[in-house]
Amino acid sequence: MTLRDAVAVAGGGVPVRRVSQLPDIVKAVPDTTSEQTPIQFRSDMTVELVRSSAHDSDVLFAARVSTQGEKTLDAAASGAEATDRDRGLINYLMRDRHGSPFEHNSMTFYVQAPIFVFREFMRHRIASYNEESGRYRELRPVFYVPGAERRLVQVGKPGAYEFIEGTPEQTELAVAESKAAAQFAYDAYQRMLAAGIAREVARGVLPVSTYSSMYVTMNARSLMNFLSLRTKHPESHFPSFPQREIEMVAEQMETFWAELMPLTHAAFQAGGRVAP
Repeated sequence: MTLRDAVAVAGGGVPVRRVSQLPDIVKAVPDTTSEQTPIQFRSDMTVELVRSSAHDSDVLFAARVSTQGEKTLDAAASGAEATDRDRGLINYLMRDRHGSPFEHNSMTFYVQAPIFVFREFMRHRIASYNEESGRYRELRPVFYVPGAERRLVQVGKPGAYEFIEGTPEQTELAVAESKAAAQFAYDAYQRMLAAGIAREVARGVLPVSTYSSMYVTMNARSLMNFLSLRTKHPESHFPSFPQREIEMVAEQMETFWAELMPLTHAAFQAGGRVAP
C-alpha cells in the first residue's frame, strides 16, 4: 500500500487508483533547500482525486426520501450502484433543478497550480479549502510560464472578447520575461530569508505565478456550479469565458467526477451544463 492509499484508508476514504502519478507530484515541488534546487518552470496544472464518497445512487436515496421516507434506508445503507433504470429520475431532477439530492456526496482533490489560479478558485464559496502556507514553510522555486499552446493576444472589449494565437516573438517574450521576473523575485526572497527576515514578510516579493498546493472538497452540485463557470463548452446554455489556466484545473476535476457519477454527469451535459 502506498502512502496515498494509507492516508485514504485511514480517513475512511477510497484509495485513489492513479497512484503512479504521485512521485511526479512530489518531484514537481521538491522539499529541499533552494541552494540545492534550481528554479523550475511549468505550464501544466496537477489535479489528483485524493478520496471520494460520490455515487449516482447517492442522488437516488436522497431524492426518494421525500416520497418513501424510512423505506429508503436499506438502499442508502446498501451502497448499491445506480443502473440505467435510474437515469430517468436523475434526468428529471437535473432538468427541473431539484438540486439538493446532488449534495449528498463528497470529493476531495489535491491541486497544484499558480497562486493566481487559486485566487480565482477561492471566489467560489461552495467548497472547503486548505492551502500550503507561505508563513509556515519556505515556498519552493516553481513558477508558471505560458506554454506554447497558450493564446496570448486578447481582442475585443470587456464582455465581448476572445484570445487568439500570439506570434512566435510574443511567445518568446512572454516566456523570457516570466522567467526573468521569477528569478529576480526568488533571488530577493532568498536574500531576505538569509538575512533572518520572517517567511511571512519575505514571501511578499514573490509573484502570483508561484506554484502553491491545496486540498479542495466539494459535492457534485457545487462542482457543477464551478464547471458551469470555469469551463468553456459548446453545449453550455450559458456560455462562460474562463481564464485558460483555471479551466485546465476544472477539466481534470470533471474527468474524475464523470468516472464517479456517470449518470449525473451525463444529465449535466444533456441539461446544458447548468447546475441544478
